[in-house]
Amino acid sequence: MKKNIITLIIAVFIGGSCSSQNNKANTNLSLSDHKATPETVFLYKKLNKLSQKGFLFGHQDDLAYGVKWKYEDDRSDIKDVVGDYPGVYGWDLAGLEKDSPNNIDGIPFTKMKQYIEESHQRGGITTISWHFDNPATGKSAWDNTPNSLKTILPGGENNQKFTVWLDKAAAYLLSLKDKKGKNIPVLFRPYHELTGGWFWWGKGNCTPEEFKAAWKFTFEYLQKKGVHNLIYVYNTSSFNTKEDFLAHYPGDNYADMISFDSYQNNDDKEGQKFITEVQNQLKIINEIGIEKHKLIAVAEAGYEAIPDPKWWTGTLLKAIGDYKISYVLLWRNHGWQEKEQKMHYYAPYTGQISEKDFVDFYNLDKTLFEKDINKN
Repeated sequence: MKKNIITLIIAVFIGGSCSSQNNKANTNLSLSDHKATPETVFLYKKLNKLSQKGFLFGHQDDLAYGVKWKYEDDRSDIKDVVGDYPGVYGWDLAGLEKDSPNNIDGIPFTKMKQYIEESHQRGGITTISWHFDNPATGKSAWDNTPNSLKTILPGGENNQKFTVWLDKAAAYLLSLKDKKGKNIPVLFRPYHELTGGWFWWGKGNCTPEEFKAAWKFTFEYLQKKGVHNLIYVYNTSSFNTKEDFLAHYPGDNYADMISFDSYQNNDDKEGQKFITEVQNQLKIINEIGIEKHKLIAVAEAGYEAIPDPKWWTGTLLKAIGDYKISYVLLWRNHGWQEKEQKMHYYAPYTGQISEKDFVDFYNLDKTLFEKDINKN
């Protein structure tokens, strides 16, 4: 009997220590910005907690426009379909660096600020990318002239120009405030899709060391300007190995979340290639996330014009599988593209072929939208 009691005590002790280790694995998250605002720290912990229950659904430019509408109060293609907003809203800073009143998608920065503040008030979460122009050539982000990135580094001929751009970004990020005047936390995703060669900061256009230096310079400069409401998201396009994913990684003290972007293409109508790629990449970043205590996400995804009526439950859900990702963000619902003569959207709208399946997707326990954020 005594032996059984001792065994029970040992079992309870071991179980307790295992449990605390598991909890530690889930909660041993700390932001890379040691001066992060309490609201930013709270959001980071909230994202971790939510990822244990399911994943947040996000949508780019969701409140600004949709298919066949623009700038209508409280409107969203997602809300039209399911009666709820996305949990995550994606926006872009491009245009700010050249003092444009509108961003790269034509949205006035004043409106973008209004949408960020309105969605935050409801409990929504903001993520921001930055398709900034090539500082070396003055052309767009897609001008991948080699060696452009190194010109923004300290001592480079465009470093001063770039710091002015960062000043403008800092001012805008600090202007995002809640009703109490507190800075709204933002998932900041600079230098995105860095393993692709199509942007001036991408693979092949700079060395890994140059990229890391640019990331660290950006990170440190924004903090020096008093920006402490950012959760930094490291983001790649496709990759095959852990080494590939981490080749440009600036270090655990400079990133809070790791992610990648992945799209289904028309040569993959059944979605098998997309499912396999996302699963393979999630397996890799999940291991890295556990090892480095980082949240993980699919920062951009989609299938243009969603021709598959069962895409949400039949493809996207299978691609994510059981991995505990923080969020998946679908790209924007631009609508008709005159130049390309085609429809360009990635989320359903009323009457779209995948609408019914999206409602089924929405009703799953593991898919989290804006209303779910406040419940958990």
